[in-house]
Amino acid sequence: MGSPVTWARYFLTRIRSSVAQSIRSYEVGDIHETEIYQHIYKNLTEGSRLTFKRLVKGTEMTPTFAAQGETLLIRSLPRPSSRSVFVGDVVMLKDPQNPERELVRRVAALEGEEMESSDPNDEPFRLDRGTCWVLCDNEELSPKVPDAIDSRSFGPLSLRNIIGRAIYHSRSPVDHGIVENSRDAMHSDSPILAVELDVEELTGDKK
Repeated sequence: MGSPVTWARYFLTRIRSSVAQSIRSYEVGDIHETEIYQHIYKNLTEGSRLTFKRLVKGTEMTPTFAAQGETLLIRSLPRPSSRSVFVGDVVMLKDPQNPERELVRRVAALEGEEMESSDPNDEPFRLDRGTCWVLCDNEELSPKVPDAIDSRSFGPLSLRNIIGRAIYHSRSPVDHGIVENSRDAMHSDSPILAVELDVEELTGDKK
């Protein structure tokens, strides 16, 4: 289950996540300012997990994930920003064109970075604060809808649309592993994997 250092890092991550979740709840009007500390305490004492599972299918993220479907372990990011989301991360997000739909894409650029199109008629532009650029991993897809539903079709993505980061994947009981994210993200997520990952539960291989 991890060393004392790992548990200390995990508990610190829980505190930060609880604070971020409470601030987010205040910002959207779910709680009053005077309830923030109570909300933080409740999040910590209830023992809720920092991760959740999602089944994803489709060719958009091949070869990273299998088209026939994989189960992903997602780390929740209650208040995503450029301090918690990094270029190279595989993230789950709300489709800005259809908020009821969740997508999994890779972060290709963050706020402040200049974007250039392969089309010489398109002018370069800089990503606004609080936005990022996400892409499918499948390079064979056309950049147009319905093939690739990513920033090439819906433009810069608000970081607030990010739900979490994929940190582990499972195709089968014998084919599973850590998702390759940015170095900063993998370091940040390592104590969560050490404490919350149950490979048998994720892969369905309970003997």
